[in-house]
Amino acid sequence: MLKLDLHVHTIYSGDALTRPEEAILRAREAGLDGLAITDHDTLAGAAKAAKAARRHGVLVIPGLEVETSGGHLLLLCPSEPVRSGMSLPEALDAARDVGALVVLAHPYALIAPRRWRPADLRRLDAIEVVNARELLFGYSCRMAKKLALAYGKPMTGGSDAHVPEAIGSAYTLVDAGSELDEVLEAIRKGRTRPLGRRVGIKCLLKKWAYCALSL
Repeated sequence: MLKLDLHVHTIYSGDALTRPEEAILRAREAGLDGLAITDHDTLAGAAKAAKAARRHGVLVIPGLEVETSGGHLLLLCPSEPVRSGMSLPEALDAARDVGALVVLAHPYALIAPRRWRPADLRRLDAIEVVNARELLFGYSCRMAKKLALAYGKPMTGGSDAHVPEAIGSAYTLVDAGSELDEVLEAIRKGRTRPLGRRVGIKCLLKKWAYCALSL
């Protein structure tokens, strides 16, 4: 089983403090086999992280977080970036066009939109059930798991880390080999187990303070 944090942000997101190289080092310290770099609307951080990862034996899954009017999506291994700001159906179409594995991110976050239709949910590859940044952690995990079970979708977990200390606080155990294609196929087939805990308040405050100072 590979231990993978499938939701990590770097400075290329614009609202995170973690440098790509630092993300790799923190992943090793946290005992991770790999992580998905899912910056907002850009693959630049993932590309930087991949270079550092080769020196440390850490698997990097390139990804994006895309904000839509109906919810947030994690796109794993897209061939090119997909912009935020579309409707959920439009973003799902765009994700398929770039060959990405699509995960509905933090579906029960306090401020995330939840304008889904059953037809949209059926098009997902997976649903993020454990997100370490959720203030109502237990509630969001229970509701997301219920949603995933209702639609028969694989479940994932990720830290949604915006600071280095949060990396690995939530993760996904994936029953797969170490090749990227094997990992993606295992996620699609549901050979996953999401685990983790909510990050400490210091991590949340550090991120919020950074965003406030950047305004």
